[in-house]
Amino acid sequence: MINLILIAITVIISIYSFQRQDVFYRLSFNAYAVVHQRQWYRVLTYGFIHANWMHLFINMFVLWTFGELLEDTYVYFFDQKGHMMYVLLYLTAIVISTMFDLKQYKDNYNYHAVGASGATSAVVFAFIMLYPMQKIYFFFIPIGIPAFIFAILFLIYSMYMAKKNMDNIGHTAHFYGAVYGFFFVLLFDYKLIIRFFLQVVEFFS
Repeated sequence: MINLILIAITVIISIYSFQRQDVFYRLSFNAYAVVHQRQWYRVLTYGFIHANWMHLFINMFVLWTFGELLEDTYVYFFDQKGHMMYVLLYLTAIVISTMFDLKQYKDNYNYHAVGASGATSAVVFAFIMLYPMQKIYFFFIPIGIPAFIFAILFLIYSMYMAKKNMDNIGHTAHFYGAVYGFFFVLLFDYKLIIRFFLQVVEFFS
């Protein structure tokens, strides 16, 4: 339920920002404005607006695909406080995933970033932490790969593309969001890492 609310809020704010460019730029992540003008709200609000319809659709589709089961799993492990844990994961991931770019672009007034990609990466990797053997499909390829293998490939790809800096995609936000999402649940139950490794070991046995 919380996941659907987050999706609905993001869709509404994004659509509104499509129609109001002043709102779009006021809510976007701009490291210069955050650091030098103390507009700290931007490290959170940027995650609720998107560049275009496709950007919005991809992020919300990923969030819908992985978020529902992740939220239910948190509730299974931690009872009703699992809902609040899910909200905490999502909102803090928006902030954490952009900390590298905050330092990197703090003196660049022209740098803007938008989108929930860092947070959705955190949700996906939080899912992988709990379901490392689940098959993940991408690019409409009918053959799935185990989630933990997908995670390794995703991190390598994100690091490579971040160093190349060849496009306008926030690969560093993807990377740090993913890492944060993976370890988030361990703050509440560190023993879950044992459960993860036992499943991975069983895969190779």
